[in-house]
Amino acid sequence: MSIERGSGYVAMGSSFAAGPGLKPRTGGAPRASGRSDSNYAHIAARRLGLSLTDVTFSGATTADILEGSRNRVAQIDAVADATRLVTVTAGGNDIGYLPALTFASFPWPARSLPALRHRVTGFVDAVAISGRFADLRANLATLVSRIQERAPEARIVLVDYLTILPPVASSGARLDTLRSNPGGDLVAWGRDVADRLSDTFASVASAANCDFLDVGLQSKDHHAWSPSPWTRQFHLSLRGGAPYHPNAEGMIAVADMLMRKLGR
Repeated sequence: MSIERGSGYVAMGSSFAAGPGLKPRTGGAPRASGRSDSNYAHIAARRLGLSLTDVTFSGATTADILEGSRNRVAQIDAVADATRLVTVTAGGNDIGYLPALTFASFPWPARSLPALRHRVTGFVDAVAISGRFADLRANLATLVSRIQERAPEARIVLVDYLTILPPVASSGARLDTLRSNPGGDLVAWGRDVADRLSDTFASVASAANCDFLDVGLQSKDHHAWSPSPWTRQFHLSLRGGAPYHPNAEGMIAVADMLMRKLGR
């Protein structure tokens, strides 16, 4: 399916697609969205000469993308008959992937608060997380179906999450913090969730006859503790990218992968 210059491109997803903390911030976008002109969608659109509508929004779940919420518009509404490319990076918030890693990495006084400890243990509960993955699979399938109805000629790409945690043991202080969390070993949990997210995207894409971009697999050697990271370790600011989110190099890498996927 050819995507000509000037074609409409809709980028959907949560903070991992929006790029909070990466300069420059997208002018006119709600500050809470965290949208950056340096996210992978903007980079790819500039290179390919596409007309981008970026509706990514930090904190969004797949339900928000489909139906909207009090603070977020339904991202699916941006897709129109003339749309020729749609990318989706979402699902981590449905599972509690990044929230759990972030909360568990807070400095000790905050990390010890009962409410925060309760939230982390809730995120990693095995029974609850199985239900969340089932809901995520259903929502992603519905999302792809609705995109196909709205834009029958659009190419849809489900874009995976860049690797955050190292695939092997590390003595890094922040990893020690994650391992000693009341929710259990969040390093092992985070690796498992990342794999299950990839498997979910791949399964939905295969069933719906759309594309899956295996960003996680292609970034295994660029985790946050690697010599050339594409994601950030935990830090108490958004500067250079939010904690456990893509840095500038990571967004460029995803744009490169997307262009190869599109055969460009």
